[in-house]
Amino acid sequence: MKKIFIIAEAGVNHNGSIELAKKLIDVAVEARVDAVKFQTFKTENVISKNAQKAEYQKETTDAKESQFEMIKKLELDIDTHYELIDYCNSKNIMFLSTPFDLDSIDLLDRLELPIFKIPSGEITNLPYLEKIGALNKKVIISTGMADIGEIEDSLDILIKAGTLKENITVLHANTMYPTPMEDVNLRAMVTIGNTFDIAYGYSDHTLGIEVDIAAVAMGAEVIEKHFTLDKSMNGPDHKASLEPNELKEMVKAIRNIELALGSSIKKPTPSERPNIEIARKSIVASKKIKEGELLSEENLTIKRPANGINPMRWNEIIGTVANKNYAEEDLI
Repeated sequence: MKKIFIIAEAGVNHNGSIELAKKLIDVAVEARVDAVKFQTFKTENVISKNAQKAEYQKETTDAKESQFEMIKKLELDIDTHYELIDYCNSKNIMFLSTPFDLDSIDLLDRLELPIFKIPSGEITNLPYLEKIGALNKKVIISTGMADIGEIEDSLDILIKAGTLKENITVLHANTMYPTPMEDVNLRAMVTIGNTFDIAYGYSDHTLGIEVDIAAVAMGAEVIEKHFTLDKSMNGPDHKASLEPNELKEMVKAIRNIELALGSSIKKPTPSERPNIEIARKSIVASKKIKEGELLSEENLTIKRPANGINPMRWNEIIGTVANKNYAEEDLI
């Protein structure tokens, strides 16, 4: 049984503080996720000075500052990357980060990250996709805002550049923070997997954890979810993130569903085997039967327990001759 890979997305919820970043790592460790993920970018390479904020960002940050100003405060330098990686290693949790520009791809490659996560916004960025594809690493790609044709194009670029298809996982996503339930369209996740015969998962921006659980039940191999220390903190993504206890509950629920999905083979499980004898039935005498008497519907019935003749043999037993005396309710 394949283990669901759970990514706790710290993103920029550290607010530019290395101490907050380490506290987020501690929360991820306590929740027992598989990886904690940050974001790597050089603001000047990613955002134009006149770029507008998304509506949800205007609601959760200073409306007077530009997107450039907002993001610049959240940038992590090289030394911070090294320190956070060392901290993750000391806590035995995988450090991941999403690169948002070509220089950041180079940085994360030098840092020897085992998995490269492509965000939804870069799915139409050909030079970016080619650069990551040429690394021949494991790749997880989010598909928020994309249609099926754009996903196909991005996969073609990654594979042509050198990444093996079996090393790619495609995440269904919606980039509204938070995502309204009516816009989740979770069945599209399965469509992605079936269309491209590829591993799939779900990057979630809804409030709560129920959609993540549903995604696992529908075959997701990777779940990514934003989390924060406190939803009331200032910053673009805190409001649509899980708080520590919610993250724990999500992981616990996913691991339970993971166990509950089982092997797909229908057979009695070890826990229920003792109940077979108690809950099923046998053929028994409904009245006294003398040796040599014909067994019939008049002197036989079916009752618990199931340690006698299986009632599926009823037609085989009817019409045969009793080979001994039976008291009422004796097993035949």
